[in-house]
Amino acid sequence: MRVLVIFCHPSPESFNAALHRRVLDELRARGHEVDDCDLYAEGFDPVLRGEHFARYHDVPANRGPVRAYVERLLAAEALVLVFPVWNFGLPAMLKGFFDRVLLPGVSFDMSDPKRIRPCLTHLKHVVGVATYGTARWRAWWLGDAPRAIVKRLMRRLTDGRARIEYLPCHGMNLAGPEQRAAFVQRVGAAMQRIA
Repeated sequence: MRVLVIFCHPSPESFNAALHRRVLDELRARGHEVDDCDLYAEGFDPVLRGEHFARYHDVPANRGPVRAYVERLLAAEALVLVFPVWNFGLPAMLKGFFDRVLLPGVSFDMSDPKRIRPCLTHLKHVVGVATYGTARWRAWWLGDAPRAIVKRLMRRLTDGRARIEYLPCHGMNLAGPEQRAAFVQRVGAAMQRIA
């Protein structure tokens, strides 16, 4: 299976980087074709500028500045997102990826504004791997936007055809080695379910 892994963390020494490595190792060991997209390492520009927005609804011209990323997404059969939750939301780099790459004509069709249709129906599996510095109840109390984006938005964009999994590691700032190791194992097990 072709798996696009989107990794979003600036530090190669972070726990997120360790999770990213486990994701890659597990997927490759199972024989998947892995497209590793490290947004920071690739220098992805997350800013949706005025000239981009001016062509936002112009399908397919809207793809121009991010064509390579669009092609990678459309070639994938599974999508894995590995990211930290900062300020109870997606990191700006990942949010910018969603804003710039999940365009009309790419992730949804709004040629009939009364009936917006999903376009990522080729994805069979979507997994979000997220680390939170805080407890689950605090994220819940503030709406847990990252969970909603992975569980609800991606379900809608895949027309409910993809198996959606969300793996949160809450309380990262206080997690000891045993808790972190258990979460790494949980992530590895989730990668084994991609088929």
